[in-house]
Amino acid sequence: MAEAQVASGRRAGRWWRSVRGRTTLGATLVVAVALAVGALSFYAVLSSTVHGSTQRAAEQRIDELGDRANGPGPGSGDRGIDDLEDEFVQLIGPDGAVRAASEDAREALGATPLPIADEPRTTTIDREPMLVVSDDIDGDQTLVLAVSMEDDAETLSTVATLLAVAVPLLLLLVTATTWLVTGRALRPVTRIRAEVDGITAERLHQRLAVPASADEIAALATTMNGMLDRLDAAATAQRRFVSDASHELRSPLATIRQHAELAQAHPGVTSIGELAEIVSDEGLRLQGIVESLLLLARLDEGAGRHAEPVDLDDLALGEVRRLRAAGIEVDGSGIRAARVEGDPRLLGQLLRNLADNAARHARGRIAIGVTPADRHVFVTIEDDGGGVPVDERERIFERFVRLDEARSRDAGGSGLGLAIAQGITAAEGGTIVVDESRWGGARFVVTLPLAP
Repeated sequence: MAEAQVASGRRAGRWWRSVRGRTTLGATLVVAVALAVGALSFYAVLSSTVHGSTQRAAEQRIDELGDRANGPGPGSGDRGIDDLEDEFVQLIGPDGAVRAASEDAREALGATPLPIADEPRTTTIDREPMLVVSDDIDGDQTLVLAVSMEDDAETLSTVATLLAVAVPLLLLLVTATTWLVTGRALRPVTRIRAEVDGITAERLHQRLAVPASADEIAALATTMNGMLDRLDAAATAQRRFVSDASHELRSPLATIRQHAELAQAHPGVTSIGELAEIVSDEGLRLQGIVESLLLLARLDEGAGRHAEPVDLDDLALGEVRRLRAAGIEVDGSGIRAARVEGDPRLLGQLLRNLADNAARHARGRIAIGVTPADRHVFVTIEDDGGGVPVDERERIFERFVRLDEARSRDAGGSGLGLAIAQGITAAEGGTIVVDESRWGGARFVVTLPLAP
């Protein structure tokens, strides 16, 4: 047992680590993709914003210089451009020659003109990235301005470095948090799994501890306990069924053996004919029990049945004729035409079992009725016997239950007829109940859906 518990604990640990690892990996991948997309999008937006700001500033500055160059008075035309400091400005004539240039432009470019284009463009001057914009002024001259983009590059480089450091750190933080949170969330599940793994067929009475958290884990434990309750009840019913079946089968076998031993020990006491009659009767009883058990097994499995149109009134009238032939007073005036979809063999067995049960307990009168109403049909079989006590009306449908043990055994009942009737009714999508008849006896009411 200790080795089994250790192995169970190892399996639970491997399962826990596997689920925890897969959950953490999945969350990490999702967050990594989200962070990567977010970082790239942020960098792209920031780059566009920074470059756009530099471009607007350059265009605004060249417009100012153009206004000064076109304006009257001192400083107009090419005058004033030579005096500009810390700026790259050139005035280029129609022939492409430099007419005027700022101090920095003269030092860096000399007589080399800056590129002229309708749209802003970037170039490199003294290994420094520059944004070049141009504007036409009077006299077919072109004013060209180059603005440094080094600050933009430094800003974007700083942001890229921060993102390259922050994204992995944030991803690491998310991974660690997910690992810890997942482990804490799965720990109760692991405990429940280990407890359930330790519950065997001999320990179905054990139940799981339900945490007071009132969350999904508590709901899972409650559901598992409900399942264990049902399994425990099914196992108990199965053990009781096997015990009852063994007892029922042992009784006729014991009778046959006793009479055979008596005939063998005292040949003159028991005749061959008497022994044959006893063996035949007990053999039929054995056959009935075995056939009933096989039918119950098939009903439990839901196999061996097919649906076809069945006239319940014909089946009921057949039972009326059979009981009358046995000398029993039967009232069949309440039988009306009704058709259902079902297995005719099982439905015939249903009415036969209920009719035999009524004949076994009736004092002299039985009534069988078939009444269609709305989309259902009600089959009633009642007698004038002793009836069924209110507190026993559910138990009589259990297997091997007899309310009158001695009388049922003498009448040949096995205690399976009503259990089979309930199983057939459930298999055909109906219900069966018992209450009091008009004469104070038992009345069984079977409700089945009518055929469409």
